[in-house]
Amino acid sequence: MENTLAETLKIVIPMAGWGTRMRPHTWSKPKPLVSVAGKTSLEHVLDMFQSLPDPENVEFIFIVGPFLGELQIPAFIKEHYPNMKAHFVVQNEMKGQSHALWLAREYLSGAMIMCFSDTLMETDFSFLSTEEADSVAWVMPVPDPRRFGVAEEGADGWVTRFIEKPQSMDNNLVVVGCYYFKSAQKLLAAIEDQMKRGVMLKNEYFLTDSISIMIQAGAKVRTQRISSWLDTGTIEATLDTNRVLLEKIGSNVSTFKRSNVNVVEPCFIDPSAEISNSTIGPYASIGADCKIENSQITESIIEAGCEIKDAALNRSLVGKQAKVQGRGDGFVMQLNIGDNSVLSI
Repeated sequence: MENTLAETLKIVIPMAGWGTRMRPHTWSKPKPLVSVAGKTSLEHVLDMFQSLPDPENVEFIFIVGPFLGELQIPAFIKEHYPNMKAHFVVQNEMKGQSHALWLAREYLSGAMIMCFSDTLMETDFSFLSTEEADSVAWVMPVPDPRRFGVAEEGADGWVTRFIEKPQSMDNNLVVVGCYYFKSAQKLLAAIEDQMKRGVMLKNEYFLTDSISIMIQAGAKVRTQRISSWLDTGTIEATLDTNRVLLEKIGSNVSTFKRSNVNVVEPCFIDPSAEISNSTIGPYASIGADCKIENSQITESIIEAGCEIKDAALNRSLVGKQAKVQGRGDGFVMQLNIGDNSVLSI
């Protein structure tokens, strides 16, 4: 069968949203740069594409927000992925997913993938080398689909339409935020039609509506089901994802500087961390250059450069360079504090 990905595959990752559900962390950095299980969520997303038929023949387009995004995302990619072919497009107005792709149209031709920056899933992209459908939407059944978009399939198995935030729970086949398109040009034509017709929901152009327009024009769209979908869109979801990823990838705790430390695995502890007289884990992620003394940390993410003393933390997300001084009496705290915060109890 002919390889349909002979040309460079374009991968678009929209990440221009304000990340309000991840405050206060997104006051100082874009949501994809928040840590989970020892990496930023963006790094976990990029890891997914290693299963592509030709992962080296890929070009990334990042749709970033103004200010934080346009400054920090290019710098992060340059530092951590110096050989990546990457373009950056700033979305100044939050007009939705289709609008974001429209802004990036100069970079889009041939086959493409669009994947949200907070969508972490287990899938094997290798089938795309022989994919014949015009578009593929990754989906997973969930108990309550009403806050998502769902794919409606006909008797022949092809998608007939997408419904954004359905009122009914009859169809629970939720689209998880990753799509393949054989022709970026056909998608852009549908988006142009969508924008001309003003097909919006809450003042945003949703991608599912543009794909529905493609279907009306004769495009063949199918679903690809997955069984594992993790989310880093909220604090609670990020902590849950941290737990699942640590269970999956196991511990990395062998070389950090320690004195009288009890590690309850699974955990991630950066080799540069210094920890003494403390219990770490289970399900704790400790970033680079952290200093932790006389503390207990469970089910938490402690980002790089933090100093924590005499504190017991559970289900906490502590931003970079934050300082926490606890009471030293075992009083358990659940914290959500941003970068450079100082907290003394």
